[in-house]
Amino acid sequence: MAVVKVPDERLDKLAQLVNARKTTYLELRLQDFPSLSVGRKGPPPALLGVLSTADLIVHVVRAFEDESVPHPLDSVDPARDVAALDLELALADLGIVERRIERLMVESRSLAAGARGAQERELGLLRRIKEGLEGEKPVRSMGLTAEEKATLSGYNLLTAKPLLLVLNIDESDLDKTAKIEAEAKKTLAREGTSVIALAAKAEADVAELSAEDAAEFRKELGLPEEPARGRLLQEAVTLLGLITFFTAGQQDTHAWSIPAGTPAVKAAGRIHSDIERGFIRAEVIGWQELLAAGSHAEAKKRGTMRVEGKTYEVRDGDVINVLFNV
Repeated sequence: MAVVKVPDERLDKLAQLVNARKTTYLELRLQDFPSLSVGRKGPPPALLGVLSTADLIVHVVRAFEDESVPHPLDSVDPARDVAALDLELALADLGIVERRIERLMVESRSLAAGARGAQERELGLLRRIKEGLEGEKPVRSMGLTAEEKATLSGYNLLTAKPLLLVLNIDESDLDKTAKIEAEAKKTLAREGTSVIALAAKAEADVAELSAEDAAEFRKELGLPEEPARGRLLQEAVTLLGLITFFTAGQQDTHAWSIPAGTPAVKAAGRIHSDIERGFIRAEVIGWQELLAAGSHAEAKKRGTMRVEGKTYEVRDGDVINVLFNV
């Protein structure tokens, strides 16, 4: 288990602008699982139980050849390995759905015909989910409505969770990273599923170096200037349906995550419940506009800082100062 900070160049620039004493990044809690031995014994139930508590699944898929590192299935085939794990997770979900359908059918028999509305709606949804899973279609790609997702939320279905596929490529393929990733997206990416490619061993080796040596080594290897971990973490945040807004002050310049579509008053609650309770209005400016102005005071003079009310829908990259009274 590790708690990792999500790198954000926007936050770094804002902190520098206001000479912040402290910079607070978004954090993600990552749990690293052992290999699930897909294709042979399958993942153990206890492991699937722990996995069901996650908000997002990251599937690291081997896409490199190395005779010194044998593959459990004796050959390297990323598409096969992705499909195999998807099938294992779908089978686990199918078992949950089928048991719930059986219980609902028993409950419905004991109710009067006019009192079965909620059970019948849930049964209809679960039967549709069952049909999709039997066709090896993950729940995340079934186009469910917000209400249907809420109905299923208590089941913690594994294939309903966003999925980030990470193709672990060989160092010799670094110059083809973009091509490998683009081709994989054509076949593997779908609703709720994203794909990135990176050379994990090379990235790990560079991470052990000093900043100066790392920059030189990255250039020699043909690695991107920015470490791949930053892209992976940002991709995870996006897949979770989250956006980032900032508060920029000298004491602390802070990144906050909220679901897309969150109104300003609820965003204020992420900072502190008292701020939400006493919300009056919010001063809002895009992070690039604030950098261009050079300060909050100059932004106000230029008229680029807006005053928004409770219902304003916060956008990714907004810098917000909330005025409140409690």
